[in-house]
Formats: sequence, structure tokens, C-alpha cells
Amino acid sequence: MKELIINADDFGLSAGANRAVIRAWHEGILTGASLMVGGRGFDEAVSLARENPGLQVGLHLTLVQGRAVLPPDDIPGLTDPEGNFPLDPVAAGMRYFFSPPAKRSLRREIEAQILRFRETGLPLSHLDGHLNIHMHPTVFDILADLMPGYGITSFRLTREDLSRDPADPGRRRIGRMLDAFIFGSLANRCRPVLERLGIFHAGEVKGLLNSGRMTEEYLLKVLDRLRDGVTEIYFHPGCRPDPDLASRMPDYLHEEELAALTSEKVGKRITALGIRLRNYRGEVKNHA
Repeated sequence: MKELIINADDFGLSAGANRAVIRAWHEGILTGASLMVGGRGFDEAVSLARENPGLQVGLHLTLVQGRAVLPPDDIPGLTDPEGNFPLDPVAAGMRYFFSPPAKRSLRREIEAQILRFRETGLPLSHLDGHLNIHMHPTVFDILADLMPGYGITSFRLTREDLSRDPADPGRRRIGRMLDAFIFGSLANRCRPVLERLGIFHAGEVKGLLNSGRMTEEYLLKVLDRLRDGVTEIYFHPGCRPDPDLASRMPDYLHEEELAALTSEKVGKRITALGIRLRNYRGEVKNHA
């Protein structure tokens, strides 16, 4: 059987992201969302999630290109004086790996984000990360220590088979090859730990190699190539105009991704292929 988890990242980033998540849940194939607890739209997202209890919500751990939940003085080496994480994920990743003070600050901030989520009272269905920072070796090792104590039982194990990716082979050719190799290697490191801890993950995750361009045309090709088992596909839907979306992800096709999630053609293809929509809890959704 082919089962599909459809997730929206950046829930809580902004009003435009929040509106898109709820519309994709009500009108389309979305089965879950990942909450940025330091986002400008956090409070609104929590209220919307409470109004829509069938929408599963996980933690979108944010340690780059976002705001910390702890004050800068409590997490030296992680943020600027205003509490903003670095914009460059490579530079941030190097610091997180090599700096012992940064590692200590990371643990405090990661635990604080988990606690901020738990304070909402929402069930925490899964954990992933902004720009997939949750797979960073230092971050993952901290999470492996924390997740059992906080009852986190599902994790996005990000990796994607480049040979089966239907994107234009000339688009970001080198970058896509690097992403596939890097996250494949990271997944090989993480998988045994997740299995030892009994933490669930999907068989494959789609959204890495064509991030920000998960259009209807692309999604239809992905569906045709779907393997048996559980696959997660993640999106970044949004409603514009929205200054946060425009400034943070100017090249992302937010509205086109929302259109893919609510596409009648996509819904019919899912039905024709006998694909079952589900969330991380295993609950089945009949798409709109």
C-alpha cells in the first residue's frame, strides 16, 4: 500500500503562512503542519490549530533564519543582540559543530522550543526542522537525548532519491546532487538511533530537492513515481501579499504550492492511484 503524509512547514511564521495551512487543510490534501514557535504568527497558528483539532501539528525546530525563544544572554553564540539566528545555514552549522559554548546554548534553546510547544497544550505529533537543521549532527544528538523524555515519537528523516526526482535535471544540478548526498549521509547516521529509540519515520521524504517549487505539475509526477510504504511530502504554502514570506523566501512559489495542495487534478490522481492520505499518528484523511 502507498501511504502519504502531506505536511506544511512554517506554520506560525506569518499570517500568510497560517491562512494557507488552514485552507490546504480544509480544501485540499494537507494532513499536518509544523509549527515555528518563535514565529511572528505563532499565537494565531496555535488558535487556528485549536479550532481544527484534526490537523496534526509538529514542531518545526528553528535554529537558522528565524528567532530564538530564549533571550540572547541565555544562549551566547547563537543569535545576534536582537535574538535572530544566523541567515547563513552553512556558517551556523560549522559553529554548531565546532564550538562547545554554542553546543551548550543549543541544548538550552532546543529544549526551550520543545517546552514552548508543550505549553500550547497541542499534541506534538512529530519533529522536523527549518532548513532541515534537525538533521545536523550536533542538533540530532541533542534531540536523541531529549525526545524520549518529551514523548516525541515521530521524526522527519530527510533524504530523497535523486534518480527518482522528476524535476528538470538542469535545475540546481550540482546543488541537488549535494543535497541528496549530504542528507543521505545524515540519514544513514540518524536512522539506527531512531530505530533504537523506537521513533517512527517515513520511508522517504520528498520536498528537499525541489524546495519552494512543489507545484501541481511537479506533484503529479511525484505521485506517479511513489513507492510502496509511507512517504512524506512537505510544502511551503503561503498567501501573498505577506512581508515575512517575501523577505525570508523571495524565490519560493508559495501560492503555487498552495494551489498544488488544493488541486482537483491532484486529488483525482491520488484516488486513481489508490494512495491513502494519513498523518504521523496514522489517522486517515479523505481529501477535499
